[in-house]
Amino acid sequence: MERIAAGADHAGVHLKNMLVAHLRELGHEVTDCGTHNTDRVDYPDYAEAVARKVTEAEAEVGLCVCGTGIGIAMAANKVPGVRAATVHDVTSARLAREHNNANVICIGERLVGSTAAIEALDAFLGASFEGGRHVARVAKIDAILPIRKEQP
Repeated sequence: MERIAAGADHAGVHLKNMLVAHLRELGHEVTDCGTHNTDRVDYPDYAEAVARKVTEAEAEVGLCVCGTGIGIAMAANKVPGVRAATVHDVTSARLAREHNNANVICIGERLVGSTAAIEALDAFLGASFEGGRHVARVAKIDAILPIRKEQP
């Protein structure tokens, strides 16, 4: 069983809650970083909370949910050491882990149905990094440094 950090904004809270319940039924230890209702919040706050749990080794992997799964993935990927992937189905979830060594799975509640989300999450957790030809590519991802914007 894995330790998993989960988080969502208001647009993903229902799916996140369902997925957290599913994970706990399977015996995983889940830290729910919020949000816990549909009051409007900002997804970067929850993406960062989940990402920090993963990078600080408080969780092996993270689960993020927002309306599309895109914004929350973009925010999570700002935390060094995170490789967050927006997934839509079993194949994208499995390959995110096998080829890209993703450590945070991101799903869009408005785009992915509950059954497909459960199946994708299970596929993500059931997969592992293949290594081999993918090692150098993932290392290149990890080595990309942010471009510093000049201050006015």
